[in-house]
Amino acid sequence: MPIIRTLSKVAKQALLSTPGCGCQPLTVAVRNISFSPRQVTSDASFHSVSFSETDHPKVLITGGLGQLGVGLAKLLRKRFGKNSVILSDIRKPPSNVFHSGPFIYSDILDYKNLREIVVNNRITWLVHYSALLSAVGEANVALARSVNITGLHNILDIAAEHGLRLFVPSTIGAFGPTSPRNPTPDLCVQRPRTIYGVSKVHAELMGEYYHHRYGLDFRCLRYPGIISADSMPGGGTTDYAVQIFHDAIKSGKFECNLRADTRLPMMYIDDCLRATLEVMEAPADTLSMRTYNINAMSFTPEELAQELQKQMPELEVTYDVDNVRQAIADSWPMNFDDSNARKEWGWKHDYDLPELVQTMLNFFSAEMRMTRAN
Repeated sequence: MPIIRTLSKVAKQALLSTPGCGCQPLTVAVRNISFSPRQVTSDASFHSVSFSETDHPKVLITGGLGQLGVGLAKLLRKRFGKNSVILSDIRKPPSNVFHSGPFIYSDILDYKNLREIVVNNRITWLVHYSALLSAVGEANVALARSVNITGLHNILDIAAEHGLRLFVPSTIGAFGPTSPRNPTPDLCVQRPRTIYGVSKVHAELMGEYYHHRYGLDFRCLRYPGIISADSMPGGGTTDYAVQIFHDAIKSGKFECNLRADTRLPMMYIDDCLRATLEVMEAPADTLSMRTYNINAMSFTPEELAQELQKQMPELEVTYDVDNVRQAIADSWPMNFDDSNARKEWGWKHDYDLPELVQTMLNFFSAEMRMTRAN
């Protein structure tokens, strides 16, 4: 300890002395030093960068080649301008995505690279979609732990360091068999039994901690099952609700891997993306929490099939239950209580089950007409 105090005293004297070489004042050097929660002392704090309503945020979306990333980029670019939103991923983007706006390679496990992207592009909003989904995560727990948890830590540190507004989605998978299922409130017991669910609870709690500890402007929505026409299912337990439309159009037959009576909360992607934008734009003083449930509808595979058969009476639906996915679904909420989101920042969905089915069929009909024309 005496040695440390002596060194500190010498260093302080050297810094306070006036150099004779024309060096810049100390204040300039200090501004060039950056910090993160990995480096700072226990009494440090961070505050989110604020900008006027006339300024557009500069947005980075990680895991941007998934159905939500591409869709959100399109929505945000329409609102803030094409060059204000950067998609990133570790995969090669398809041509239509690459040419639709800025795209950059980004590995969330590479802290230095991610930090450079944020600094060089003056990012103010970060939307973190990189994650392994439920069924895929169970097949490779080590990879899911690395991507969903270690990657999140990199994101949190960088967001806190640079005063970003950070959005990290959560999910119905953040609940477990001991949670109330119908309805499931914002605050209740959460004991998920998948690595995906555990990682999402971890994200919720870490985000809230960074908000209270460092002033990070963390925002999170628990998504229900998301249904989208223009992307293929990605390994989630709720993906049957997308697959049924692909199979109905392609072959007129669908084999469901969940029981016919498995009720889960669902949402059409347009509602999901709009909710994400709305919570990001909501004034901070309207948010009593950092994580909210959002919901639109709740249905079973049988109810979805019956609604679809009103339009396609020839559709044949059979059931071959996948025990792993069924166990996951049975531990999840049957219905979300999203009253806090509706009350505090005005959330309201547009699509119920009939509108969902009609919208999906309209999309695929247009695709078929275009294919035939080509």
